[in-house]
Amino acid sequence: MAFYKETIRIGSRGSKLALRQTEWVKERLSRLFPSLSFEIVVIKTRGDKVTDVPLAHIGGKGLFVKEIEEALLRGEIDMAVHSMKDVPTELPQGLRIAAVPEREDPRDVLISRNGLSFDRLADGARIGTSSLRRKAQLLHLNPRWRVEPLRGNLDTRIRKLHTEGLDAILVAAAGIRRMGLEERVTEYISPDLILPAVGQGALGIEVREDAGMDELLLPLNHPPTAVAVEAERAFLRHLGGGCQVPIAAHGEWTNGKVRLKGLISSPDGERSFWGVQEGEDPEGVGRKLAQRLLREGGERILKEIYGSYKEEGG
Repeated sequence: MAFYKETIRIGSRGSKLALRQTEWVKERLSRLFPSLSFEIVVIKTRGDKVTDVPLAHIGGKGLFVKEIEEALLRGEIDMAVHSMKDVPTELPQGLRIAAVPEREDPRDVLISRNGLSFDRLADGARIGTSSLRRKAQLLHLNPRWRVEPLRGNLDTRIRKLHTEGLDAILVAAAGIRRMGLEERVTEYISPDLILPAVGQGALGIEVREDAGMDELLLPLNHPPTAVAVEAERAFLRHLGGGCQVPIAAHGEWTNGKVRLKGLISSPDGERSFWGVQEGEDPEGVGRKLAQRLLREGGERILKEIYGSYKEEGG
């Protein structure tokens, strides 16, 4: 393959999981294009720097991608590997997602201190989680559980299960599997019980629009995953939600159609609106499901949440 650069610089966060994901992309590209050299460039993001505050409280979109995208726009790197759940639905002008590789397991997993399964956790059990989405769905299932904020990388969160006396934690299956920690899993949680985050388990490779990377990255793109994630992101985009809102979605592309299940919840889990939409056009499927859930009560939840953040100066 003729390419305009001999060394391709790949931007990544510096966490163990992010580097493992980026190494996977690098290895795939190196095998496909042995005449090229690939170098990983570590970039620290705001989300990496602030580790003692819940994500919803430090607000804004792109907490884990903004600095990487800025480096991409400046030409300091040639591509970036992101977890798609971290990527805002609106990209900066001049950037695009060029490839979405085949998705890892999109589910959440339960890791409990005493090996108790989900349905055996007692009232009053202390469950740690890093997201409002998980918290709202946990409280919807059992409002007597004590859901507590849990920040840090995957190793840190697993360690806090014991050091902070938690009964269980909820994390993404994809990260557990990519880090080879499957033996720690107590239970895989069905999306019918707790819906995952938009884009969970999927990677996205972001490039400049004029970078000419298509020939390089096309072999890594997995169309069924790309279409499913596109529907999920369309759902989120038409809701206008960010990390302050418990929104979840899971799409699957089979037989030429995408099936999307989506959720909007109040933060306390008391009010929860979900539905399923199917169709051939992922953008249309996401838009229609978002519009339906907004009509059914989701719009009131969004107004209440954003109103409270405005009053608090957020």
